[in-house]
Amino acid sequence: MNRDDTATPRTDLPVRIYRLGEEPGDDLSATTTTAERLAMVAELSTRMWRLTGLPFPSYPRSEIPVHVIRGS
Repeated sequence: MNRDDTATPRTDLPVRIYRLGEEPGDDLSATTTTAERLAMVAELSTRMWRLTGLPFPSYPRSEIPVHVIRGS
């Protein structure tokens, strides 16, 4: 996997250590800001897209292919 020059170096990533069974829940809203959570989603999305081996989409956001399903 190629490393993106804009990726955060691992040495800059926050690390927290918890005793087994004392880990916090999945709700990060009390311990992170909205910007931090969005950054996490962006980083994970980028990493997962790279795992597909496909090129990143190059179309504008207004042309993103979507399928809208409306409830009754």
